[in-house]
Order: sequence, then C-alpha cells, then structure tokens
Amino acid sequence: MSARRRWERAAIQAACVAITLFMGVPLYLIALAALSSRDSLNQFPLPLLPTDPSTETMSTFLQSTGVTGGFINSLTVGLGTVVLALLVGVPAGYAVARYAFRGKDTYQLILLLTRALPIVVLSVPLARIFLDTGLYDTTYAVMLLHTALALPTTVLITAAIFVGVSHEQEEAAMIFGASPLQAFLRVVAPQALPGIAAAAMFAFMLSWNEVLGATVLTLNQRTLPAQVLTTLADSPLAYRFAGGLALVLPALVFIAVMRRYLLNMWGTTLR
Repeated sequence: MSARRRWERAAIQAACVAITLFMGVPLYLIALAALSSRDSLNQFPLPLLPTDPSTETMSTFLQSTGVTGGFINSLTVGLGTVVLALLVGVPAGYAVARYAFRGKDTYQLILLLTRALPIVVLSVPLARIFLDTGLYDTTYAVMLLHTALALPTTVLITAAIFVGVSHEQEEAAMIFGASPLQAFLRVVAPQALPGIAAAAMFAFMLSWNEVLGATVLTLNQRTLPAQVLTTLADSPLAYRFAGGLALVLPALVFIAVMRRYLLNMWGTTLR
C-alpha cells in the first residue's frame, strides 16, 4: 500500500471519528445531565463522568403535565406519517422509476421545491382549513402536514431504489402468471426493502422532530416537541435536559430497529 493511500485512509478514518464525536458528545452530555441529580447540575465545573446518577430529573419530567399525552401524540403522528407517506410515496416512486412521461424531470424538481417553503407558510393556511373542517387541534391535522413534508423525500428515495431493481425479473414473474401487483409485492418490494426502510426512517424522524407546524395546528393535542417548546422558557435547566433526552431516545430506537434493513449504495448490509 502506497504512502498516499495510507494517508487517504487515515484522513477518512479521522473524519469519521470527528463526525461521530460531533454528533455523539452532545448526546452524551444531555444524557449525563438528564440522569444526574439536581445538586450535581449546580456544581462547577460540571463533571464529565457520572458521579451522582439519579432518575429524579427524568421522573419529574415524565410526571409533568402534558408530557405523557405529548409522547403518545408524537408516536401516533410519527407512525401515521410513515404509513401515509409510504402508501402514497412508494407507488409514486415506482411510477417515476419505471415509466417515462412528459414533465418527469419537472415533476421531480417541483417535489424538491415543496421543501423549500417555510413550514409556517404551509401551517397558517392549513390551520384555517382545519378550523373550517373540524380537524384543528387533532393529531390527524399534524399527521397530514407531516405527510406532505415527508412525501418528496419518500418519492425520490424509493424512485432511486426502484431504478436499481431489474425490470426483467418483474417481467419474468408476470410471464409465469403473476399479476402486476403480485410481481411488485413478491419480486420488486423485497429487493427495494432497504430503500423503503430508509424512506420510513426519514419520514419518522421528520415527524418526530418537527415542532413549528405542530405548535401552530394544535392547542391541547400537542406533540412532545411542541409541548416541550411551549414550556421551555419557564422550565428549570434540569427539565430542559430531560426533555432533550426524551426527544432523542425514541428516534434512536427507531433508527436501531430500521437500520438492519438498510443497504449502502454499493449493496453491502449495514451491521
């Protein structure tokens, strides 16, 4: 191995370590503060290792008004967004990948432009519509907004995966008597499962972390991020750390569950 190749490999590994630390250190500090006693949070300098572990902060946060309901609402909205985004986005992605039609490139560009709009531009008109239709202050309203936000990513990710699935295999299945739907479910979908899982992960993460639209569209049925945001200004420091950990953990669990279905661009299973 040449010296240049070794330096390139070392640089890549150093970059990976730097990115991991950049993302992992804040998570560690939040978890450390959330699982420490209030007295230890008032120490200076703050210890970087757990010296007085305690569940007092997390217990107080979880028992606060609106937290349990917000968690249930966030979970309901997140899973509902995943289902709706996949139901609409997967067929759309398949059509983009398999069929040639006029305006195909323009359609994909318009999909991306919908994400360029600030969420408040969508939330305020939707709030008026939902007020007139009786959907305001419901989890269904937030679910519809999050589905609209997740659809562009879902369509483009699944379209990119379907392009890599052999069309000849699908045709062979139909020659042997499978209907188009059966060929899709038995031949195409299993091979596209990593991309579908990636789209589901992005949809859930978007829904779980989105806060502005959920705050505008709800009053009493707030999601957990919206509930934490509305009480943040009047909350003690310990509450903020506990809220941060409570927001991060479910998303990490969802990623851990879904990552077993993901493949990288070269077709190697992520382990």
